[in-house]
Amino acid sequence: MALCALLASCDTSDRYTGNQPTPSPPDTAVTGPTSRAPVQSSSVIVFSNVRIFDGQSDKLSGPMYVLVRGNLIERISAGPITSGDDALLIDGGGRTLMPGLIDAHTHIMFETLPQMVVLTSDIGFINIVAGKAANEMLMRGFTSVRDMGGPVFGLKRGIDAGYAIGPRIWPSGAFISQTGGHGDFRLPNDIPARPGDFTFSERVGAAAIADNPDMVRLRAREQLMLGASQIKLMAGGGVSSSYDPLDVTQYTVPELRAAVEAAENWGTYVAVHAYTPRAVRQCIEAGVKCIEHGQLLDDATAKLMADKGIWWSLQPFMDDGGSSFAEGSPNRIKQLTMYKGTDNAYALAKKYKIKTAWGTDILFSAEQATKQGKMLARLKRWYTPAEILRMATERNAQLLALSGERSPYVGKLGVVEEGALADLLLVDGDPLQDIDLVSDPAKNFVLIMKDGKIYKNLVK
Repeated sequence: MALCALLASCDTSDRYTGNQPTPSPPDTAVTGPTSRAPVQSSSVIVFSNVRIFDGQSDKLSGPMYVLVRGNLIERISAGPITSGDDALLIDGGGRTLMPGLIDAHTHIMFETLPQMVVLTSDIGFINIVAGKAANEMLMRGFTSVRDMGGPVFGLKRGIDAGYAIGPRIWPSGAFISQTGGHGDFRLPNDIPARPGDFTFSERVGAAAIADNPDMVRLRAREQLMLGASQIKLMAGGGVSSSYDPLDVTQYTVPELRAAVEAAENWGTYVAVHAYTPRAVRQCIEAGVKCIEHGQLLDDATAKLMADKGIWWSLQPFMDDGGSSFAEGSPNRIKQLTMYKGTDNAYALAKKYKIKTAWGTDILFSAEQATKQGKMLARLKRWYTPAEILRMATERNAQLLALSGERSPYVGKLGVVEEGALADLLLVDGDPLQDIDLVSDPAKNFVLIMKDGKIYKNLVK
């Protein structure tokens, strides 16, 4: 058979994407109260005597029953639910049943290792460490994340296929940066770059350097080809990068527009790293749909974001004494400058009722990674507990849905309602009264379910 005929006879539609077929993993499920593998033996689960935070309300429901069949919430009722003899019955004991938490800005491949280790280690080692980090993230109650830069496609595929345990991942793939930009991790002795040569971070898909509209378009298309659900560009100076002060503007409108067009042609959007008014304004002009960070924005730019319906993915960065950068170092100085803008940023987001998402953006620190829930609770400085939980569930799910057909998962997230995906937490207490419950998930999250499967169950 000729090669062209052989290829024509094969279904290649998913061959290179994040949804490509994967052999089923061996049956490794074990049982136990804190097992990392699914622990239930039934595909039908009935929760009784639970008070529901549905992702949208300001208060909990009265005692309710919830039926989960497969990976969906099938029925919610104030009265007992008859489900058959094979159902697993879980008495909630008056605890709170709520949607799984969503972190809208992670870098799960780089979260727990020091920066120099990430830049110099074999990618196999980095993948193993990231797999452990993903497992621990799910055990903190985060059932979905939007990963905003890094070679995460393989980890996502492994989790989806059941070879690893972790949250659902909306991947961006390599973040796209100009030379000397926030995503340029080349060493000074790598410059001038030799034509066609790629450094380690580029070869493994961590970063992509592009310095004109055509190259930006190419790099964006490559990430979409590999399965990106959204595209991430570096449009301004950053804290963790070596060369760029915070105030610099990166890329031009035509360069940014090239990425936006590539993403729009695939039915999705571009998000950008940016702090300053000038950087954000040119991104909006280019058609960018989501601003990451933005701690240094002014009133006029915030109003423009509101008028244009731009998402603001904002992190509650504060100087709490924890930093992966040495005191007095250039990176630490930039970090402290950025921290000073956090209060004003949240004030502007609230003033103009901007569509605001929440994320952590934890990098290079295993210690900080354990504080993911504490970073969520930190929002109480600006928001009520109900507003905080809505942001980390239903509101963040709206942002995930911005990927449209490029979303890697089908179904509704961030809510407890009939027909929604069964990503659920059973909380020992009322987080609408005490938001600090999310700061200690090991103690307070007594059950964690993702996609209808229970990964932790401490219910007695």
